[in-house]
Order: sequence, then C-alpha cells, then structure tokens
Amino acid sequence: MNSTYRPNADLKEDIRAYWSERSKTFDQDFGHRIPEGPEFDAWANAIRAQLGDKPLKILELACGTGEVTRVLLSMGHTVTALDFSEPMLATAKVKHQGNARAYFILADAENTMEPDESYDAIVNRHLVWTLTDPAMAFADWHRVLRPDGKLLFFDGNWAGPSRLGRLALRIIAVMDRVTGASTHLDGGLGARHTEIMQRLPFSNGLSPSAVVPLLDRAGFADIEVTSQRSIARGQRDRANIRNKLRTLVYNKFVLSCTKSA
Repeated sequence: MNSTYRPNADLKEDIRAYWSERSKTFDQDFGHRIPEGPEFDAWANAIRAQLGDKPLKILELACGTGEVTRVLLSMGHTVTALDFSEPMLATAKVKHQGNARAYFILADAENTMEPDESYDAIVNRHLVWTLTDPAMAFADWHRVLRPDGKLLFFDGNWAGPSRLGRLALRIIAVMDRVTGASTHLDGGLGARHTEIMQRLPFSNGLSPSAVVPLLDRAGFADIEVTSQRSIARGQRDRANIRNKLRTLVYNKFVLSCTKSA
C-alpha cells in the first residue's frame, strides 16, 4: 500500500468518468456479467457461505450495472444498491425495475451518508482496490452496520498478474495475434485503468495483508480470507479458451468480517 497519499477530488472524478464510460459495454465484459448457470450458482453459494440463508437488509456498494444485485435479490435479500456513476446506476435500475426489494441511490461508497446501524450486511465486488481513503471508508461501513453485521467483499490484486497469470497472458497474446483480440477486455486491462491505479493508495496491488490491519483498526473482528476458486470454476464451465485463461491471471480473494456487538 502506498503510505503517502491524500484523498483527491480530481482522482475521484477521473474514477467516476472512467466507470461511467465503461457502463456502455460493461455487461459484455467477461468476469463482470454473471450469467445464469454454474457461474451464477457459484456467486450465490459464495455469498450464502458467509451470510447464511436468512433474508437480510443489505447495502451493496459500487453496484455497477446490478449484476451482484441480481444474485442478492435471487436469494431473498432486500438490497439498497449504491453507486456514484449515474450511467452505471441507470443500467442497474432498468435491470431491476419493478422489484420491490431493490432500492438504488446515487452516492459515494466511501461516505455513504446512510443512517447509523441500519444494515445487516455490506457487500461489494471489485470496489476496495479503488478506494481513495480506505480508512475513512472502512470506518463509515462499520458505522452503518448493525451490531454483529457482516462486511463481505470480493476483490483481487489487479496491479499485476500472478505467476500462473503471466503464463496465461502470454498464451492469450499468442491467441490474439492469430485470431484477433477480443472486443471487450476485462477490468484489469487498459491504459486509463492503469493510470488511475497508479494514483490510488493500493497502487502496488490489493492484498489481504494490506487491508486486514485497516479493517482491524476500524473495529471489525472475525476477519476471514478465502479464495475465489469456486467462482473461477463456475466462470470456466461455459467459457471459451481465452476466457478460461483469464480466470487465472490475477490473485483474487473473498474477505468477510463482523462488526462486534
């Protein structure tokens, strides 16, 4: 983690603009869209393993186009889905129009302005690596959770590929030269993505060792880190060879923790 940083309004606006632009094709990106079948089931099982079967009141941060929202709603939860990109949120609203258990708000995930102790759980996917002030965000998330409430997030080290991932990328590069590059790339690629990452606190990559001490200081307990292997297996089940290889590129993890009563 970069130890010298300050929250930067310009950086936040760059992040907002980047994700707003990506909203146009985001649901076509492998690794973002969660298709019905093995991948959808893998996401539901991973969430159920941490949150249980009881319907909860959930705050989903950085909901994007509402794909994880769809999984949560299918499990019977009531979901307040938050994003600070209007185009992303607009797509999610259309996707879940008419669902009485889905609520949408335009807000900053680092400063939600939601009432104290108002949610049973907070869930997010691929948000934590983008935080401009992680300590502030974790303190806010702790505040809005009820006693014994759960924080659950899915993320990874997007700053560089794993050892196996480097081999996978070399094979993908050969495939691209032979058959042409795929039209839509995953979130770990692209010059703008790289430029933004270099300005973030987790510019050197998000890892459990970097984030756990911050969660501990924010007051979270029972911190547990597991892999995303089950989700990757679900993604590979119906994927083409190029996308099967993409599931190997980055080190991804699931982190859960609890607000002590």
